[in-house]
Amino acid sequence: MDIRWDHGMPRTDNGRPLRRSLAIAAMLAAAAMATAGCSPGDKKPAENSGNVTLTQAQRQNIHLYTVAALPFRKTVETDGVVDFDQEHSTSVISPITGPVTRLIVSLGQKVKKGDPLAAVASSDFAAALSTYRKALATAATARHVADLDKDLFAHHSVSQREADQAETDAVGAEADRDAALQALQSLGVDPKTIKAVQDGRPISRVEGMIRSPIDGTVAERLITPGQLLQAGSTNAFTVADLSHMWVMAQVFGADLDNVAVGDTAAIATGLGGPVLSGRVDNVGAVVNPDTRAVAVRIVANNPRQTLRRQMYVRVTITSHRSSTGLMVPDSAILRDDENLPFVYLALPDGSFARRSVTLGYRAGSRYDITGGLRAGDHVVVDGALFLQFMQSQ
Repeated sequence: MDIRWDHGMPRTDNGRPLRRSLAIAAMLAAAAMATAGCSPGDKKPAENSGNVTLTQAQRQNIHLYTVAALPFRKTVETDGVVDFDQEHSTSVISPITGPVTRLIVSLGQKVKKGDPLAAVASSDFAAALSTYRKALATAATARHVADLDKDLFAHHSVSQREADQAETDAVGAEADRDAALQALQSLGVDPKTIKAVQDGRPISRVEGMIRSPIDGTVAERLITPGQLLQAGSTNAFTVADLSHMWVMAQVFGADLDNVAVGDTAAIATGLGGPVLSGRVDNVGAVVNPDTRAVAVRIVANNPRQTLRRQMYVRVTITSHRSSTGLMVPDSAILRDDENLPFVYLALPDGSFARRSVTLGYRAGSRYDITGGLRAGDHVVVDGALFLQFMQSQ
């Protein structure tokens, strides 16, 4: 269109003022846009002004995860204290009274049932040997007399009453002999010494022995040479099977619902060694009034004797009961300004929408989403922070 100036006013080649022509053109364009917007074949644009839209290049750095219902096992983490396995350990109480003359074993030494642990100079020991020796002789004599009277009664030389009395005396003497033998055995007398008494041989040295009642390791030695022991009350040693130990864990409140007998446990000592395995074999029936916790007993393998009595450990108990939930990696979870959790959801139109979610149980690096998502949804697990940055611009 040619423009010329007439009396200071620009005009088109047909003589009309230019300002009027521009106004007419603007009105026609507006009418055309209105007509196009009202066309019955067009759809209303999606209201996604709050969503994030990325270029094709930017989408290359976004990774999605398909939400699905998956099984998981709940865990409980707590502290525990190591103790001896009371079913495979024992406190050795001195069975005799007297001073300690010799300590035969040292700490950490492995012993068998019946092995001597310490020697004691004991009058009880000497008296028990003397009693057994006398009981042996009395029982032998009484049995001989009873056998004679039985033979005499058969030949009508003694009465039935006399023969019966002799038999009764013999049975009583044999009972006293057996009781004296049991007393020696309870005192831990060496079988060789008992055999010497039975054979009538003299005993050169009378010395009492404290013996191990079980196979195990000498875990504690509580007596010293010269110490006076009291029968039935002095704790002399602790012998324990250290290949298995107890871990007494403390479980609080709602965590009790996730702990049951048979659950597996991982025990970490914090010393840089391997994590040891164990199994829950008892859940306490009472609550500690001071700590408000329930004691859970774990039997733990201790092949290298890493666990020691009174050691503090960290325990992770894994339930053997399986649960199911919508599990989402924790990398997908972000927090808003009010610290509320949300994820970015991939929409069919290619944009990404912020979706508030409710977090349930955390199993390792995954959360159970109890609200806000459905199975089959696609959430951003890698690149969510970039989307949050883009949305804030």
